[in-house]
Amino acid sequence: MGWSYRKSMKMGPFRLNFSKKGVGHSVGGRGARYTRGADGRRHMTFRIPGTGLSWRRSLKSSNRS
Repeated sequence: MGWSYRKSMKMGPFRLNFSKKGVGHSVGGRGARYTRGADGRRHMTFRIPGTGLSWRRSLKSSNRS
């Protein structure tokens, strides 16, 4: 098993996520959150607080020329 590193820093509704792969960010509150990972993948997550229920959808990345 290899080593891993993960740290996040909160600034209001924004969060910076630091890992071995790089820096990602997310924005949102308890019910909905948009996340862009260090590898460029994007996700939307919707949750019902207090229930443990959530729904996560991967978003297609746009290729810009």
